[in-house]
Amino acid sequence: MNWDQIEGNWKSFKGKAQQQWGDLTNDELDRVEGKQTELEGLIQAKYGKSREEAKQEVRDWADRI
Repeated sequence: MNWDQIEGNWKSFKGKAQQQWGDLTNDELDRVEGKQTELEGLIQAKYGKSREEAKQEVRDWADRI
């Protein structure tokens, strides 16, 4: 899926993101506001992943939804 579509409809996709990354809170996801790099950084910090790992996870997730 195109990231612009995700960002534009973040409220609908936020729940799917929380299903994928259960440790992320609603407040954290609200702050992301659908921005891809913000989500990647949050995943990187919360899960201790490298920048590339987080980026790939977000890319894979966006492709599946």
